Amino acid sequence: MNRNILVQTYIAPCGTLLLGSFRDKLCLCNWTEGKHPGRVDRRLQAKLAACYMPQASDITQAAARQLDEYFLGQRKSFDLPLLFAGSSFQESVWKQLMDIPYGQTVSYGEIARRIGRPTAVRAVANANGANAISIFAPCHRVIGNDHSLTGYGGGIEAKRFLLCLESGRPAENLRHGSIPGFPPSQSSAKASRRPSRQTSEAV
Repeated sequence: MNRNILVQTYIAPCGTLLLGSFRDKLCLCNWTEGKHPGRVDRRLQAKLAACYMPQASDITQAAARQLDEYFLGQRKSFDLPLLFAGSSFQESVWKQLMDIPYGQTVSYGEIARRIGRPTAVRAVANANGANAISIFAPCHRVIGNDHSLTGYGGGIEAKRFLLCLESGRPAENLRHGSIPGFPPSQSSAKASRRPSRQTSEAV
């Protein structure tokens, strides 16, 4: 049985990403430089009982093409099958990320409320930071209650870059580490959302 996670690097305008696929699903889009190097990689390999193999796959190549389009401003959603590998709580948080529209943000507190754990804000922040599929599961769209950028696996500058890319504003607008006026996501049940073609699975 194939127990390899096929990986390739992707050079983004704001950093380097490692893309990985496992059994025809994207399971990894992680920044190679971050606050805790290797933590996501170790957890993913342990959870899937698989090892990294440097080899492009159809899925990682498709992910690279879609990222090219995203960074050129030509793509606002993705349509690759995703594989989440974490605890049930982590996966509940990661699946909420999929509902945050392009160009909008939500707070950690709002995510906690959406999963029915309103007091678990710190745990939500930790789960958000453990997301192994950055950009495709857009953890960069989660910010502090005071609109501060807070942390990000790829670093604050990468988070600032992605939010500015999606908002169409110059990066220097966010140089002070907060984003006043950045549009929050609609949290009411009547808010309209375009269904995403991207599917996800958990293990």
